[in-house]
Amino acid sequence: MGFKDHFSRQAADYAKFRPRYPQELFNYLGTIAPSRQLAWDCGTGNGQAAVRLASVFDRVIATDASEKQIANAEPQERVEYRVAPAENSGIESETIDLIMVAQALHWFDLNGFYAEVQRILKPDGVLAASAYNLLHIDPAIDEIVNRYYYEVVGPFWPPERKLVEQFADLPFPFYEIDPPKFEMTAQWNLDHLVGYLGTWSATQRFIAAKGSDPLEQIADELRRAWGDSQQTRKVVWPLILRIGTKKA
Repeated sequence: MGFKDHFSRQAADYAKFRPRYPQELFNYLGTIAPSRQLAWDCGTGNGQAAVRLASVFDRVIATDASEKQIANAEPQERVEYRVAPAENSGIESETIDLIMVAQALHWFDLNGFYAEVQRILKPDGVLAASAYNLLHIDPAIDEIVNRYYYEVVGPFWPPERKLVEQFADLPFPFYEIDPPKFEMTAQWNLDHLVGYLGTWSATQRFIAAKGSDPLEQIADELRRAWGDSQQTRKVVWPLILRIGTKKA
């Protein structure tokens, strides 16, 4: 399966508008890794998970198949960014303590990626894959965002998006660990929410296909539900976390 690049066009916005993972998640990952020498952030995107990993691990290799995503990634002295596909990282065998895949597993050729995981993880190394789907703000705003997701841009989601909705049931051929619950939170005004919705691959595919912005279809309704556009509201994404190890 070839690399499907759904994000390079909006890579700068992706770095600006995507939510941030909680530090508690990375602290936890540091406690279950066999050591904290070397982590691999696979499908790093804007590098936000890689930078957080670098607060816990001595070194982080962060890869993405998109050159533009790597070009817009957040620099950090302990993070080495590389352009590479998930299935062929170029990393030396049995050297990685922990592999992080944050909101990217659904884009990979799973068989190829899992073979790469088995090759480069240390014998008791850890694979941690996370995903998040729809946000929660308040019922009126959530209803509009959900309708936008399913109805307005629904037909334009790549088929792999379904795997996010079914993330807890994806094949995961490792010895699974039951992790604590984590969530991402942010304080956003209306412009930031709209910017985030604009980074959705389905939004970009709608624009490419139709030559118009689908966000215009919900803009007025969203403004009414939000109120003062500069008012900040708490935004929450529950995280789904799959963790496995090579060790029985």
